[in-house]
Amino acid sequence: MQFSHSDAMWQAFPELRAGALHADGIHADADVEAAIVSFSAIAEARLVKAQEGEFPEIQAWRRGFSRMGLKPTQYRCASEALLRRFRQEHALPRLHPLIDLCNAISLAFAIPIAVFDTEKIAGDLEVRRAKGDETYLTFGGEIEHPEANEVIFADAEGRAHARRWTNRQSGLSAVRETTRSVLIVAEALHASAGDDIARLVEAVADGLERHWPATPKTAMLTPVSPRFEF
Repeated sequence: MQFSHSDAMWQAFPELRAGALHADGIHADADVEAAIVSFSAIAEARLVKAQEGEFPEIQAWRRGFSRMGLKPTQYRCASEALLRRFRQEHALPRLHPLIDLCNAISLAFAIPIAVFDTEKIAGDLEVRRAKGDETYLTFGGEIEHPEANEVIFADAEGRAHARRWTNRQSGLSAVRETTRSVLIVAEALHASAGDDIARLVEAVADGLERHWPATPKTAMLTPVSPRFEF
């Protein structure tokens, strides 16, 4: 399988930096609470000094959403939505150990992280503009069709695994108790995105190796090296 961003995406967002990981051996019995507490504390400390909307990582995504024709306060990147909820409630709901860990890392870095069950993806997965005929399965079980030109994560069968880029994932490839193989993607647009994504990928890989019998394959994606084979 291959994960990539289309050439048009790199042309429109040359500042984009992305990291990807693939791992097998995932299960729902891992104890990640200590790691969650540690990463959450980093986010808590940042939020004491400023609200999430003032973070450079979030501001860059807001500008990116505006360039896509979306209202940034109506459609938020996943990390902003998590930080906003965390600031209000000082905790996030527990869903699955891997999702909980990645959410905590996303809080700490203020960078959106997507986690996909690879067995639910048909062929390659590409971040590209929608044609308008793709299908998207909501977590409520409804089928939607992304608007033409909307940025989506699309597989070879025209199924959208995320809408509005980093805004909302699909219920189709969501991690569940039966998930064994995952693709994890982190993307950023801010000035220090390259260094921050590298540190984030290292943190996720370390978490995978500590809590699961996994040896993750990782990659840093740039305009020069835009594809991840796994």
